[in-house]
Amino acid sequence: MRIPRMSLAVAAVEERFTEDEVAAFRRDGYIVLRQFAELALRDRMLAATLDGLAREVEPIEYEADLSYPGAPQSFDEAGGRTARRLKAAHSRGIAFTDWVTWPPLLERLRQLLNGPVVVPLAHHNCVMTKQPRFSSDTGWHQDIRYWSFARPELVNVWLALGPERRENGCLRVIPGSHTLALERHRFDEQVFFRAVEPENEPLIEQAIDIELEAGDVLFFHAKTLHAATRNFGTRPKFSVVFTFRPLDNPPRPGSRSASMPELLLG
Repeated sequence: MRIPRMSLAVAAVEERFTEDEVAAFRRDGYIVLRQFAELALRDRMLAATLDGLAREVEPIEYEADLSYPGAPQSFDEAGGRTARRLKAAHSRGIAFTDWVTWPPLLERLRQLLNGPVVVPLAHHNCVMTKQPRFSSDTGWHQDIRYWSFARPELVNVWLALGPERRENGCLRVIPGSHTLALERHRFDEQVFFRAVEPENEPLIEQAIDIELEAGDVLFFHAKTLHAATRNFGTRPKFSVVFTFRPLDNPPRPGSRSASMPELLLG
């Protein structure tokens, strides 16, 4: 279901979220800030992204690595080296550090996470790249599915480096889905929410498109169900994505979530 962009939960660019905006995030599991990221900082991140793609700076996740619907099924096929994600974004240039430590961003995250903020570098910490022709569909899922923390209380921050529309694979979310207790049988063996499932269909029908312009930022809960189509447009789409947790929600020892250092931002 598509709705007009102005009917999304949208916060004005102020010093902090208002109480109503925080309440909207708690209710819906997401909120959008329009034209939040500064142009100069966006340009620096985009330049680092384009350089990393041109030189194939590892680590990179390729579409063929996952073989989702629409992607090349092997590296030997046409488009087999189409990048899906530039991983380890934090190590790709100081611009990404400047972004996650930017005071206006941190202040809002402290509101949503109720205190000091930590960046787990084991998850997201990437630039999502959705290329024309060889990109893929991502099914409905919750990001917490493979993560291991004391509690499923994390917030993702998705920064658009260019226009994001349904046609080029913008994110779709199901409002309020982060509050639901969803039984395991409603997910497949890869922990994707089953789209062809009578029990799930009424919920999926409530999905909305999060259409963004360059500089718009989507905050969404790690339990919010979301999905995206492949890029049916003619130009690449780039999005910077980081995850944040509260200080008192550590990763479980020995898990993938605890496999990399973290940034304590305070």
